Amino acid sequence: MNIPITKIDTTSEDERAVCEVLRSGWLTQGPKVSEFETLFAAYVGAPYAIATSSCTTALHLALQVAGVNSDHEVIVPSYSFIATANCVAHRGARTIFADIDLDTYNLDPKDVERKITPKTKAIIVVHQLGMPADLNAFLELTKKYELTLIEDAACAIGAIYRHKKIGSFSDLTCFSLHARKIITTGEGGMITSFNPKFVEQLKCIRSHGMSLSDAERHRSQKILLEEYHALGFNYRLSDLQAALGISQLHRIEDIISKRIYLAKRYDDAFKNVAEITTPPVPSFVRHTYQSYNIRLNQREPSFRDKLMQALASKKIMTRRIMAIHQTPLYAKTCDKLPNTEMAVKNCLLLPIYPQMTLDEQDYVIDTLLSCL
Repeated sequence: MNIPITKIDTTSEDERAVCEVLRSGWLTQGPKVSEFETLFAAYVGAPYAIATSSCTTALHLALQVAGVNSDHEVIVPSYSFIATANCVAHRGARTIFADIDLDTYNLDPKDVERKITPKTKAIIVVHQLGMPADLNAFLELTKKYELTLIEDAACAIGAIYRHKKIGSFSDLTCFSLHARKIITTGEGGMITSFNPKFVEQLKCIRSHGMSLSDAERHRSQKILLEEYHALGFNYRLSDLQAALGISQLHRIEDIISKRIYLAKRYDDAFKNVAEITTPPVPSFVRHTYQSYNIRLNQREPSFRDKLMQALASKKIMTRRIMAIHQTPLYAKTCDKLPNTEMAVKNCLLLPIYPQMTLDEQDYVIDTLLSCL
């Protein structure tokens, strides 16, 4: 039995949506992108959504409209994918790493506050693996110190914090539509916002700084010539990708429900296993379980990697979350982060995806327990 870490959840509806766009001949940024943005904004509870080519480009754009430049520092978690830090470096700003809370694997607000200096311009909070961070605490911090809060919600489409969906709290929330995420356009991203000025800038600079979108020019009965008043990027999503996103968004609640069900089965299987700590979930959040993260207790540092290799030999693929501050690119940028370093040595991600059968999951559980 070959068990991947994840699988893309596709149906015949996805195929029909993509074929419809192919037949229309409109493959660039057009009406489907606008429709997807409208539906996405309504789903998360924000007035605006701006589609991008990836979550990384979404974060880069968010930092730019927030005014982050080489004079500034931005606080981020090290326990994340490297893109969270790289987007700060691409703006010329200094990346400041803060530690995590071991109950949620999200940024620790207290450690973040300790890292704030007069140069701090923004905080990027990651909703790790779909577990909402303590947004109230971070909103208070950003208000107290007059900072911009940027949410890296790559894994958190559909996640809920205190009865509201992620994307409905701050002016800059960035989502991923990568193949491993809750819904996918193959590759893609989305920014939700409450700030119309940010939205105007984002739409302009995601598309080379053009004053008009392709859709506006093609819909017009008059000749419209675009102008370029800002230095922009090619960070656009295509209609082909948007059509797939719309199809997947229509069934997102079913996708999340399946993930939650499978996570509960893992919880039940490991709850009495002393060697494993399962992810605790506060009562006031909905975790989307983009991945299922377990922590191995009281083991030597190399055990996690040996276990991953043992599972791989049984055709079960697992992954781990990196500590960005330990990578060669950022190795000299901060002091030690004890919780992050402990988590990165002892945690691993188990396979979880909507099409996973119970037999497949039981095979993962039984094999893991036998390897322990």
